[in-house]
Amino acid sequence: MEEKTKDFLAGRVRDLATRAYMNNFVTHTDFLSVSEIAMFHQILSAEGVSSNVHEYCGAKYVIYGGFDEAERAMICFLPDYMDEETFLMMEKSESSVCSCVRIRPVNKKFADELNHRDYLGSLMNLGIERDQLGDILTGDDVAYVFATMDIAQMICNELIRIKHTSVKCEIVTSDECTIRPKFEEVTGSVASERIDAILAFVYHLSRSEAQKLIESESVFIDGRTAYSGGYDLKEGARVSVRGHGKFIYLGMQNTTRKGRLFISVNKFI
Repeated sequence: MEEKTKDFLAGRVRDLATRAYMNNFVTHTDFLSVSEIAMFHQILSAEGVSSNVHEYCGAKYVIYGGFDEAERAMICFLPDYMDEETFLMMEKSESSVCSCVRIRPVNKKFADELNHRDYLGSLMNLGIERDQLGDILTGDDVAYVFATMDIAQMICNELIRIKHTSVKCEIVTSDECTIRPKFEEVTGSVASERIDAILAFVYHLSRSEAQKLIESESVFIDGRTAYSGGYDLKEGARVSVRGHGKFIYLGMQNTTRKGRLFISVNKFI
């Protein structure tokens, strides 16, 4: 199943990149999950394309989800007259591929306490596919939903109630989204970059406890299940652990005199 998904994604991004290059306009995927974005990087690696170049089939590309820390994102292929900085500046002032919808209760006094699942469930009940939605950021009495352009307008037109709460929706610029994922940088030394060693460090576990989490299939690296504690984490890897939380591995900073590795992670709080 994963190979079929990978083959489909490879064909899709190749077609979009070629169209951007040949026709000189912006093309983009729908929203991809963390695992699908990791799959895209695998496709580049298999074809000998460096992910540091940000170019594929002649077209420059940007991975964009509405804000810097977005987990779900689109791969946007750019015309030759546009660079990444210009694209991002244009998206912040007037969206062309990804819209931001602000959802608020009509009357805060009679509003339910809504969480991420409540918002996502109500959106899916409108018949919206998951790949048409990006991240959903929730706060007190407000949520921001990143969506494709046409779906954003549909949300504004059709979403009027979540649970027992009447809501109002409006399209805003990404800069007006006042909520961002919160994290703290954690640094320390580990014996190696193995996932079991880093899990033990981040969550103050023994190595055997970390291994049990892996054996119970509770650990996910870039959206895919980790089956071995011996897997070495790569810089930028996103790790989620059922019941514990998630973090981004920032990589090794240096080595201690005793040969241990000094690493840092962004731990979401």
